[in-house]
Amino acid sequence: MELRDIVLDQIRHRQTPVVPYSLPMDEEVQHKLDAHYGDRDWRARIKPYIVYCGAVDTDWQEPIGPGKVRDAYGGTWRTDQRPWHLETPPLAEPSFDGYEFPRPEKFFRPDWKAKAAETCAANKGSFLVANLGWGLFERSWNLRGYENALVDALAEPEFYEEMLEQLMRLYLEFVRYTVDLPVDAILFGDDWGDQRGVTIGAERWRRFIKPRWARIYADMHRAGKLVMHHSCGSVAEILPDIIEIGMDVLESCQPEAAGMNPYELKRRWGDKITFWGCLGSQGLIPHGTPDQLRAEVHRLRRDMGRGGGFILAPAKPLQPETPVANALAILDAFTGPT
Repeated sequence: MELRDIVLDQIRHRQTPVVPYSLPMDEEVQHKLDAHYGDRDWRARIKPYIVYCGAVDTDWQEPIGPGKVRDAYGGTWRTDQRPWHLETPPLAEPSFDGYEFPRPEKFFRPDWKAKAAETCAANKGSFLVANLGWGLFERSWNLRGYENALVDALAEPEFYEEMLEQLMRLYLEFVRYTVDLPVDAILFGDDWGDQRGVTIGAERWRRFIKPRWARIYADMHRAGKLVMHHSCGSVAEILPDIIEIGMDVLESCQPEAAGMNPYELKRRWGDKITFWGCLGSQGLIPHGTPDQLRAEVHRLRRDMGRGGGFILAPAKPLQPETPVANALAILDAFTGPT
């Protein structure tokens, strides 16, 4: 079987001889592994089940000074700290007076699109994903600042809804610009959850967020593309809604967040959606032992992969604080015999 076929079968909820995986890691972790092995050859052990490309620069930005950039919406960011963060949002008040949303063409990159087509042609045996970056909820707080956006959802619902409507129209154009690439899926990111649950609450999510992503997903499906969506945190309360609007693959699946035990998610929803991730990045990866990590990878493959509906991955890319011994254990467990 091609690597692509294995991923597709898992998404179609079919048993596969091996469980596909992705293994992203911070550059600092990669350098540590280079030093451990004395070369970069270890990278060839990681099978390219999933290959990314893109044609839309959703993270467009321009430098405006040391450690500062301006994004396409007019917000200014500090980039000289970890993590980078929004310093000045473009909308100081819940009003669009004097503000114009950027045109979709500002984000289109014909050179990226040509390169993406080359990437697809060179990796036909892999599952091909066009990455469209941060989504509607994320951009809403990029426009207003995080706290202000949360207050808007409560105190200025008409303004908040119009902001999301404008963003949805923009993102529909992003999808239309992307779907003629020969990719299998499109991946969005929109962190709906925090550690406790849905950040704006399930009912507000259903009012503001759900119908707009439903329209975007429908356009993707009409174009024959699978829907892959990243969300951090706990989204267990809205999983039936996520499934209803057509999400094919939920990426990240942080097991430490409330209600996100992957084995329980699999038991309840594993025949309706594919889970991608599930290896804990908050607890197990930085604080567990190598043996505990190997055991959990084995269990995830066995229990989550049974009957399809699973792609193995760390919930977050391996972070700089990952002990080298743990990174080695994860690499061995992912790439070794199953």
